[in-house]
Amino acid sequence: MNLWMRKLIVALIAILTLGLYTPTYLIPDEDNNEVVSPEVRGQSSSTALISAEETLDETVEETDILSTFTEKAKYQSLTKFGPKISEKVVDEFTQVILPNMELALASIIENEDNTYLAITEEPSDGYGERIFNVTNSLTNEAIAKFHVRRENRPLDGYWFNFHYHVKADNFEKHHTLGEIYWDKNTPPKWMA
Repeated sequence: MNLWMRKLIVALIAILTLGLYTPTYLIPDEDNNEVVSPEVRGQSSSTALISAEETLDETVEETDILSTFTEKAKYQSLTKFGPKISEKVVDEFTQVILPNMELALASIIENEDNTYLAITEEPSDGYGERIFNVTNSLTNEAIAKFHVRRENRPLDGYWFNFHYHVKADNFEKHHTLGEIYWDKNTPPKWMA
């Protein structure tokens, strides 16, 4: 069938169906000027479409979980700081610590079955270090523990050291997220 005849048939079918159906298999492939049959085109494109959709769904799901976890992490951190500490460190926390916290959470989500992952909602007050834990809500087992420690460095003042621990090394190693300088004066208790 000639090229102009195929184009005419495509145009007529598109007009008759008000554009709802266009037989693209009648349009020749531009690379080799051959008509691709619907069976071959349907099989290869549907397979590629399914795998692309699955990859997209997984990426969207991980992105949604990560953004939810990041928001919860920020909320839990600001709750832990309390109003007195928050007003002084919130900008630096948002710019320096939170992006590192998000990277750590992304790594945890990637390495764990994220179906049952949850963030605990009870930061420790007073002088405790816990900001939040990432747990398996089904088994109630801790996967990672995010902490902030006060450090009084002689002649330097007080610093807040943000770090986390993971189950893989039995929660022994400190994985540093960053530090924020407070002042030479003693900071108030957490959540004060």
